[in-house]
Amino acid sequence: MNKRTFFKGLHYFVIINLLVEIFYCAYVVFFVLKADPSQSGPLWDAAATADFELIVKRRLYAIECWIGIVGIMIYLALTEFKYMFRKNN
Repeated sequence: MNKRTFFKGLHYFVIINLLVEIFYCAYVVFFVLKADPSQSGPLWDAAATADFELIVKRRLYAIECWIGIVGIMIYLALTEFKYMFRKNN
């Protein structure tokens, strides 16, 4: 295995890892941690009566999701998009 193949595999591993983190956190926030067991998605009005621990857990997972989103955006900007902009100039 040459060096180029290794780094390309590492590149895709990082992207897939960040995407899995984003989808997992979104799944937990919208489908696992819910105030009403019969409902999924945003809390809407149930947020006023939801348990404090539930709100904190959802916020922590939401923050983790945003960190993953920002991480993948920065990573792609540094690795992929800068070459696209250089080719056009």
